Amino acid sequence: MEKRIIATDKAPAAVGPYSQAVTASGFVFTAGQVGLDPTAGQLAGEDVASQTRRALQNIEAILKAAGSCLRHVVKTTVYLADMADFGPMNAVYAEFFPEKPPARATLQAAALPLGARVEIEVVAQACECEGGKEACECHCS
Repeated sequence: MEKRIIATDKAPAAVGPYSQAVTASGFVFTAGQVGLDPTAGQLAGEDVASQTRRALQNIEAILKAAGSCLRHVVKTTVYLADMADFGPMNAVYAEFFPEKPPARATLQAAALPLGARVEIEVVAQACECEGGKEACECHCS
């Protein structure tokens, strides 16, 4: 099994001994992403909706760097600092997965990095659309 390390400047850099993502056996495994703006280096906002949107944009950028996309996500894990934030997180999450959403687990964590309200990680299939990325029906390019 060959694994490949994924890194992009379109998402926050890893701040420890981990990778933004790893591909192996036809899957992409992302590290947990908080709503950190990769340019500003700060959380996208104080509310869970803003942070969820930024976390999913970070994941989208990482998947793109790996040659995949949100349409290939098969499993997500969402960590919330407060389960009372489930509704607003879920509303933003639904915007990113409008059809055939992946399996998901949502947990409350005692604390998240940088005081974040939400952290999300995903497992996605690598895009293997016939004809390569140019012909990809799900637009993983």
